[in-house]
Amino acid sequence: MTQAGFRGFANPVDPTPAELRAWAYHPDAAVLQTMPPDWDLLVAGDRLIGTLFDLAMDPACPARRFALHCLYIYAADGIRTHFRAHPKRRLRKFVEQAEEHGDELLTTWAHNARMLLARPELFEYHDWCEGGLVRQPRRLA
Repeated sequence: MTQAGFRGFANPVDPTPAELRAWAYHPDAAVLQTMPPDWDLLVAGDRLIGTLFDLAMDPACPARRFALHCLYIYAADGIRTHFRAHPKRRLRKFVEQAEEHGDELLTTWAHNARMLLARPELFEYHDWCEGGLVRQPRRLA
């Protein structure tokens, strides 16, 4: 699949799925450090989570680690708010897809999301929201 060239974000605080996808395949066009503060937290919401999940599932995506990081934020945000922030069924759908079709990174994310759901005390901000579980992948016990 050929990706469209990245032409920038009309509004970097609220990118469209197409803009995010184009950026993900051309991440040099807009370096993360130049994005608005907490951009990962801004994009890890319901509107873009399907796109982020697709990007995380693609081993060839240059921004895959960023997308996986956003999946960790999304899962933690939903679970910690008792699913007031995000629908439980949506998270469950992504977890099941990752378990069925994902590689080790995605099955580890799915396992960790299930562990946090069962034991919310496993939440550590650094791991879930600052990329700790992406930089040092591990299955929570």
